[in-house]
Amino acid sequence: MIKLENVSKSYYLGDEEVKAVDNINLTIKEKEFIGILGSSGSGKSTLMHLIGLLEQPTSGRILLEGKDVSQLKDIELSKVRNRKVGFVFQSFNLINRFTVLENVLLPTKYSKEPLPFDPVTRAEELLRRFGISERKSFFPNKISGGQQQRVAIARALVMHPKMILADEPTGNLDSKTGDEIINILKGLNKEFGVTVVIVTHEHDVAAKTYRQIYIKDGQTVDKYL
Repeated sequence: MIKLENVSKSYYLGDEEVKAVDNINLTIKEKEFIGILGSSGSGKSTLMHLIGLLEQPTSGRILLEGKDVSQLKDIELSKVRNRKVGFVFQSFNLINRFTVLENVLLPTKYSKEPLPFDPVTRAEELLRRFGISERKSFFPNKISGGQQQRVAIARALVMHPKMILADEPTGNLDSKTGDEIINILKGLNKEFGVTVVIVTHEHDVAAKTYRQIYIKDGQTVDKYL
């Protein structure tokens, strides 16, 4: 589904070049359920941003469904990202002045083309699926952390993406609720064939995925200690 070929991403601290991602080659196939495991500062978040088309590489190529997206202009990249990738974050990233339903609908508002589905119907179906339809008129700060993460997952799915990227999705949750969120993501992968990539620093979370990628000092390694 997505392939990174000799991908590097550099930043500059003054005159010093820092390679957050250093010459990574990686293939993520359609319908995979994988974990990217690394400590703070390892480069895993930058790698996630590259996979999710939030950033472009300094060098190398990124192929999405066989198409080189490395050099797309921002407006083109945004369109591809909106249709192909859904994001779930540790801090939920919900907007408190919008209701639960309005938060789920946000990605549909950014689409510049007519959608082949009714957005409200789709959003309400997802909220029912995750057991929070009775909260659709609530504001995010009035529901629990676990419910907020379910809203975030519904938002990630509303555009029928091919891939979901989850960045530390259990980080702000207790272990029981965290397990429930991982099981939801695993169920979506099995039932709908959505490619799921979980980025984490927790061994026990990564162990629940079917394949693990270890990253250290911006490079993939055979084992993460």
